[in-house]
Amino acid sequence: MENRRTFLKKASLLAGATAAFKLCPASIQRALAIEAPVGSTFLDAEHIVFLMQENRSFDHCYGTLKGVRGFNDPRAIEQPNGLPVWLQQDDKGNTFAPFRLDLENSKTSWMGSLPHSWKDMVFARNDGKMDTWLEAKRAGNPDFSHMPLTMGYHSRQDIPFYYAFADAFTICDQHFCSSLTGTSANRSYFWSASIREEPHNAESEAHVDNSQINYKNVGWKTYPERLEEAGISWKVYQNELSIPVGFEGEEEDWLANFTDNNLEFHKQYHVRFHPAHVSYMRQRLEGVEERLSSDLSANNEERTALQKEAQQLRRDIEEFNEDAFKKLDPLQQSIHRKAFTTNSGDPNYHQLETIRYIDKQEEREVAVPKGDVFHQFRQDVTSDTLPTVSWLVAPCRFSDHPGSPWYGAWYISEALDILTANPDIWKKTIFVLTYDENDGYFDHVPPFIPAHSARPDSGALPQGMHTENEYVTLEQERRRSGNEASILDSPIGLGFRVPLVIASPWSKGGRVNSEVFDLTSSLQFLEYFIQKKFNKSVIEENLSDWRRLVCGNLTSVFQPISHTEKVDIASVDRNDYVERIHAAKDKALPSGFAKIDAVKAANTGKRSTLWQSPQEQGTKVACALPYQLSINAAVDLSKGVLRVTFEVGKGLSQTKAIGVPFFASSPLSYGKDDSPGKTWNFTVRQGEPLVYEWPLDKFSSHMYHIRIYGPNGFYRSFKGSKTRETALLNVEQAEYTESITIQTTNNKQHLAVKDLSYGQEGKAFSAHSFKWKMNLEKSFGWYDIEVTASEDPDFSYQYAGHLETGKASRTDPLMGGEE
Repeated sequence: MENRRTFLKKASLLAGATAAFKLCPASIQRALAIEAPVGSTFLDAEHIVFLMQENRSFDHCYGTLKGVRGFNDPRAIEQPNGLPVWLQQDDKGNTFAPFRLDLENSKTSWMGSLPHSWKDMVFARNDGKMDTWLEAKRAGNPDFSHMPLTMGYHSRQDIPFYYAFADAFTICDQHFCSSLTGTSANRSYFWSASIREEPHNAESEAHVDNSQINYKNVGWKTYPERLEEAGISWKVYQNELSIPVGFEGEEEDWLANFTDNNLEFHKQYHVRFHPAHVSYMRQRLEGVEERLSSDLSANNEERTALQKEAQQLRRDIEEFNEDAFKKLDPLQQSIHRKAFTTNSGDPNYHQLETIRYIDKQEEREVAVPKGDVFHQFRQDVTSDTLPTVSWLVAPCRFSDHPGSPWYGAWYISEALDILTANPDIWKKTIFVLTYDENDGYFDHVPPFIPAHSARPDSGALPQGMHTENEYVTLEQERRRSGNEASILDSPIGLGFRVPLVIASPWSKGGRVNSEVFDLTSSLQFLEYFIQKKFNKSVIEENLSDWRRLVCGNLTSVFQPISHTEKVDIASVDRNDYVERIHAAKDKALPSGFAKIDAVKAANTGKRSTLWQSPQEQGTKVACALPYQLSINAAVDLSKGVLRVTFEVGKGLSQTKAIGVPFFASSPLSYGKDDSPGKTWNFTVRQGEPLVYEWPLDKFSSHMYHIRIYGPNGFYRSFKGSKTRETALLNVEQAEYTESITIQTTNNKQHLAVKDLSYGQEGKAFSAHSFKWKMNLEKSFGWYDIEVTASEDPDFSYQYAGHLETGKASRTDPLMGGEE
């Protein structure tokens, strides 16, 4: 068929690195050109299609993209050693910054993945200090272990399709994976919102390692089962499953689903009844029996092993066959068929073929699928039988996993081509591209986590919220791992940021969304969509109270269509990229990294001249967010505390209950640890102010200093003398406008308000009480002000962030280089 031949031609050019050819942007242009009716909203969609790819952090992929919170983030955290988070040190004191992994002039796409398991994810986070990436994520390959590969990133020049995709639709830059783990736990959250057999029982073992999940017959309920019970149509599309079907050599990487369909691991789906697996077992038994009868030269050990295998195969075939499958409950038969939809209708779906082609006067060859890896999905779209909810699961070679050359752009573009071939289908489709985890790649934003509800010194939560099930305690980890020497005690998540781009007629325009999302946000979106669309309640009951509160449901991504909107993106010329693709395999190792003088870096501040941010200049349209955030502080000498009040206001448009996560850190030595960098975590429910007090005597200095970070660049810094009482200072938004008010009472000092970043005029006050409004329209609602007192040289309160008005705005102009 023509589509298969087109793929073969393209694949022959993709044998080395990323897909960067003109057809990819053409698929995006076609999607942009199709308009849904004016007046329609995302609730007029009829098809939701999810594609979860593999193992890329947000900074690694999109840290240089214009408008996102990437490498030019002005509110990036500072490590306990005083260096900005960009400048990571190894255990020898060597300092490295992010550097570009050049796909054309290095063999980076052929170097495999970095450590990406529970233990090293927790190590990289390091209780929120974010200062151990180089050691936690050191390459296991001794040829590469001296390189700071975790700090490597790609730019538009390397992965132009992905940048064009984000420029065309909406990218989410506060999207986190669900857990500090590898693939299987994160995908369990994606499919079921849980990694425990008893999701709300903290003593039920947390399945944080792949080996606890993969083909272990786990049993907790999944969201597709809930869809089935509610009568909502759904399917999971893949070329073939990962359970053995007889693949050999490269066939597994090109044709199977890379164990990325977690439903294979749930006992209620009965994966071993999969027809191709049953057929394989029979063929395997015939081969074993033939060898036993003919190979008389085999030694006793080999014969014994073959005999045991034959016995096991006979038992398995007796248990898993067509007749036994028919005896299953009808619901279990149905979810089995839908979860394991393969391309068995294509006679070549289990085969590869070799293509030869000429590259720089040299004949080369590459093995590629002989069949159509989208066969069934393509057929359902063509026949207009696509279900309400679809999940696509790519083979390893198309999964974007660093352990495989980066062919994923072809898979995404082909999915778009299929969906846009019939404009009437695309007019009613939402396509969600997400990633399961960050592999070993650095991301500069510390993931938001809950305070432990039984540990008051870990922060604070809304009244009545329990979060023990969001943690693995030291005792639980030792029991789970069987390692009595383990020192690991950690929250499960959120994990680090990963890309999320949502393509649809209602998310066009190259916007940036900065609401907090995780992998369970897709399930929350389906809950909302199905309730509104079908008037059916399909709730994911496994979802924890904390995640449901702080992780959005994706609805802020979409805008109703009020007029026909034309979006133009830059084309990518195939000839600029094709020649370098296959040759990259033979190129040198990456060499763009260099040691940095840490002393000079510390002295030059966060915007170090020793490492220039590579992020693109400019701003983008920012989606309206349901956040109205306020944090204020005051010293109470009578109690000897710094009292901080957190508030999340009401009144902005929203489709769910809103809670906002924050984390705080002290750059000063604090408490019994007597070392800088202690962290606290906070969750604030809308309309319920939260007050937290830091005892002043726990700060070892003559000063106190607390920094607080929230979503979308929200920042507070409270610093001052432990012996001076402060005025009651309140900084907050003025009635949903792009103005901020600075108000104080009980003022006994000469205060000065200074704009640090956006060119606003400051003001000085000496009155006992005052109220002053600062208009922020010129900076699109972004602010960064400092309040100081002439009588106290230590006093400095800094307030920064963005004011939400319920309308779309612009991304941070300071981050865009427009300061």
